[in-house]
Amino acid sequence: MTEGTTTSAAAEGADTLTRLEQEGEIAADYLEGLLDIADLDGDIDMDVEADRASVSIISDAGGRDLQKLVGREGEVLEALQELTRLAVHRETGDRSRLMLDIAGYRAKKRTELSELGAKAAAEAKSSGQAVKLDAMTPFERKVVHDAVKAAGLRSESEGEEPQRFVVVLPA
Repeated sequence: MTEGTTTSAAAEGADTLTRLEQEGEIAADYLEGLLDIADLDGDIDMDVEADRASVSIISDAGGRDLQKLVGREGEVLEALQELTRLAVHRETGDRSRLMLDIAGYRAKKRTELSELGAKAAAEAKSSGQAVKLDAMTPFERKVVHDAVKAAGLRSESEGEEPQRFVVVLPA
């Protein structure tokens, strides 16, 4: 690589980081307004993880009020994430892959799904048969695919939304 190419790649990385930080700030402003309207207490934490902006709403009060924003099995959280992505898109003109977490719901879910993916991979290895899992959201499938890959196996998604599911393939 030449020095010019290295400098160009570094500048592109800095531009991406700046863009993702801007997405996070727009999302935080949108969510602060939402919390004010709903009269809910929560602090907003922004970060950049795996080439996407990540915004979390956390509460010192244990998050009971914030559970309303998570909903049953994360349904309200998914909807709020899409609304927040739309708010970012409206401001920037670019599609956002922003990830929203509320009261640690996604972090806990990620841990559970990683364990599920590892168990399914172990079952596929030992039985030599494909293992089909229940229907999942895109976020859930991504976590399972990552866990299966970490276990050294392949997986694929099958079916149509909202009944799309992961199949873990034996070696």
